Amino acid sequence: MTTAEHAAAVRSPRRERTRERLLDAALDVFAEVGMQATSIEAVCEAAGFTRGAFYSNFASKEELFLALMQRDAERQLGTLEEVVETIDADSLTTPEGFRAALGTVMSAVRPDGGARRQWCLVAAEFELLALREPDVATLYLTEHRRIRAEVGAVLDRILASLGLRLVIDTPTAVDLLLSAEDAASRAALLDDRSGDRAAPPDRRLEALVDLLLAPPEPRPAT
Repeated sequence: MTTAEHAAAVRSPRRERTRERLLDAALDVFAEVGMQATSIEAVCEAAGFTRGAFYSNFASKEELFLALMQRDAERQLGTLEEVVETIDADSLTTPEGFRAALGTVMSAVRPDGGARRQWCLVAAEFELLALREPDVATLYLTEHRRIRAEVGAVLDRILASLGLRLVIDTPTAVDLLLSAEDAASRAALLDDRSGDRAAPPDRRLEALVDLLLAPPEPRPAT
């Protein structure tokens, strides 16, 4: 068990609530004024805590953001698995059924407009900071790779349960899907300010999923 995992395991309910309030406050403030312009004091004030409460949970703003990344990934993966359990595998044998199921899954895991905009702004700024600061880049890439590995494991498990398979290796598929989702989120935010677009960004993501999944195997007649 790593130090971080041990800390999570022994975290009391009260400390967990404090941590969640700090994360919620940080997301709001980061999205409003930017991560670099946000002080630790501003996060504490928004959450209603002291600096001591902050440093008992996080060593820095960067560590705080990495925790936001992990929380967002865990929530989406949990939602994805819950939604997939409601899908009848037999319905995936037709193009219409497959597309309907795909739409259900994507709608469930995607945040609403306000939350989507908020997260897109914060994630883009942190990635830019990682491009500029080598120490931040190391932290960012380590967490990013860990999250992608978790996504890949969940994706493999879900596809197996539905009798589906990818036409390429899982790590490459995850890279393509997450990159496409990021691009779709940014495009959707920009498109809110203009009606000029060739195709809805979410439709492009659906088209990519169609390309990455092999056709369902015919089920034997009974």
